[in-house]
Amino acid sequence: MPFNRPIKDGKSRPEKPVGLDAVVQAEKMIQIAILLPCSAFIGWLIGAWLDKHLHQTWIGFAGILFGGFSGLFYVVRLALAAEKASDKSGDTDKQA
Repeated sequence: MPFNRPIKDGKSRPEKPVGLDAVVQAEKMIQIAILLPCSAFIGWLIGAWLDKHLHQTWIGFAGILFGGFSGLFYVVRLALAAEKASDKSGDTDKQA
């Protein structure tokens, strides 16, 4: 008895598995959550090192502020990029 291939349905398979896409989204959210405190901590470390070598007392605080602002700036950029990516994937879903 010959084997006949089943008829394909009109739906196309997604490029990424749904489970893998959820893991990627979770990783992005974890990255955003960890980035801000780490940047402030690294700014404090650099500022404390400069305080010690330049015999000042204010550079550590300035390092915390600079690290916090730079981390916040990067978090906003990541959030905007994630929003653009979700808009693009949403547009392709609506067309299909």
